[in-house]
Amino acid sequence: MDGMLEELKQQVYEANMRLPELGLVTFTWGNVSGIDRDAGLFVIKPSGVAYEKLTPEDMVVVDLQGKVVEGKLNPSSDTLTHMVLYNEFPHIGGVVHAHSPWAVSFAEAGVDIEPLGTTHADTFYGAVPVSDALTREEIESAYEENTGRVIVRTFRERGIDSDAVPGVLVNQHGPFTWGPTPGKAVETAKILEVVAEMNYHALQLTRGACRVPQYLLDKHYYRKHGANAYYGQGHAGTGK
Repeated sequence: MDGMLEELKQQVYEANMRLPELGLVTFTWGNVSGIDRDAGLFVIKPSGVAYEKLTPEDMVVVDLQGKVVEGKLNPSSDTLTHMVLYNEFPHIGGVVHAHSPWAVSFAEAGVDIEPLGTTHADTFYGAVPVSDALTREEIESAYEENTGRVIVRTFRERGIDSDAVPGVLVNQHGPFTWGPTPGKAVETAKILEVVAEMNYHALQLTRGACRVPQYLLDKHYYRKHGANAYYGQGHAGTGK
């Protein structure tokens, strides 16, 4: 008998397989999920399974309370972080977590990825923030769930729109990104990694202020996003 959400499982599997292809993971250090909002269920990679052994049938179905409803394997250890993001950010359809080295470097240093140029501005309307650090109590009580809650708290306290800035750096941990689909969330993860590397080199080259001016940020973000977007054939994409 067929299982649940077979099409979504395939999408999530394909999105997970892009992580090693794009150089975003080492070993099994990453995961992608995708949600069916009508069903109130999301699909996520199983924990600790090597990518070369992964199949669409291995994907695990989880409800929005974090309970596994289908799957023969344990879900990702980050499942409850994904759960919180789906519950608190209602417009997202896919979530990615990776330990990509340039983005992790900023997370470990506790430094926001500021918009220094148009590559950043095409996707992120402002700085990609570093979250607050989790407290000892938050880590020891419900670590993965509290990781999601600290992300949400950081966005709310700093007045950041999760649709306009579809990513975060969890302090001393690494990046989470999201998007309307699992595939788009992976694209955003790759863009964040590229931008982080560019920022690192730019900051090595100058001690001067190099943040992109607001009018240039506006131009590049809104030519791809919103009612007046004009980039590309369908007003969406990641190229020029």
